Amino acid sequence: MEEVRYLIEEVAKFLDRPAGVINRDGMVVVSTEKSQEGKKDEHFTELGEVGELLISAGNRTYAMLEHAEAGPFAAYIDGTDETSRNYLELILRYLKSELKERDSEAGRLAFLKNVLLENELPGDIPLKAREHKVLYSTRRQAFLIQFEDGNAQSYVDTLKEALESWGKDYILPMDEENIVVLLELDESEDQGESVDQLAQRIFDTLNDEEMPKVYIGIGLPAETLKETAKSYREASLALTVGSIFESESYIMRYDKLGLGRLIYQLPPTLCHMFLSEVFRPGAYEALDNETLLTIQKFFENNLNGSETSRQLFVHRNTLVYRLDKVQKITGLDLRNFDDAVLFKLAAMVRKYLEKQGTAFSGGGKW
Repeated sequence: MEEVRYLIEEVAKFLDRPAGVINRDGMVVVSTEKSQEGKKDEHFTELGEVGELLISAGNRTYAMLEHAEAGPFAAYIDGTDETSRNYLELILRYLKSELKERDSEAGRLAFLKNVLLENELPGDIPLKAREHKVLYSTRRQAFLIQFEDGNAQSYVDTLKEALESWGKDYILPMDEENIVVLLELDESEDQGESVDQLAQRIFDTLNDEEMPKVYIGIGLPAETLKETAKSYREASLALTVGSIFESESYIMRYDKLGLGRLIYQLPPTLCHMFLSEVFRPGAYEALDNETLLTIQKFFENNLNGSETSRQLFVHRNTLVYRLDKVQKITGLDLRNFDDAVLFKLAAMVRKYLEKQGTAFSGGGKW
């Protein structure tokens, strides 16, 4: 009935007399005069058959309508003259047209949601896409937007405004925490901004002081509607893997997950075996916070000693001393590419095990 309320409020902008909606019990549920809402209609307490017939009773004119969710109801307008009847006929046409379009849009979004969740048979998708007027062979990309406050539905209108300049998208609330945006990609035209820029703009729009933290996962482009389910799974995996290996990031792309995507697919048993072979027992316990920060900066700067020293505000000899210390404790020389890769892998595997609740027992926390 909220949809009907919105439509009546729109109608009120051009009417010069009161109008509204009465439910099957004869109660005024929506009116351009708020004071009338909740009152019993004294001349029309029970709806008749749904049809085109206009009925005059007392000082009002009525007509019956049917809504998929609200059931049968009556629209009315004050007055029984010809002008009132003409107004009511226009209101009826507007309500029926808008409600039909909204029902069609709701069906379209439900269909797309079922496609993403793989609840549609692959062979049925092209036929149903035609039925719901959705292009099948169009490139699309899934954005999965996750809201910390579990109130995703309330941000749909904000998302629509953020995506207005893009113009080709479907916004699909999946549950209390997640909304999927299916972007239609058109490489033959200038879209004005890249997918990365759009993701950043969405994040900036949603992540203000009055809103909860949001996280955005981005899947790979899908060539057909059927393949958007895969793009959705990739976006979901991007959020999951990103939360482990890129915990300080808020926008995660599936194609940028790198080693994290590979490690996430490894069984914990194999991870424990790998760590026990790479590091001696107790090695992690001997690495203090200062040493760990040095390692982190050294990797961030692609094993560049000079840049690492500059960012840490230490002399080059101090950095060399710390790296020698790491080699003495772990047996790995981080200035050697192979050893650095091995150490990086071990660090990521350890972080993965901690997130899974199966931390490596061969040493202290990483």
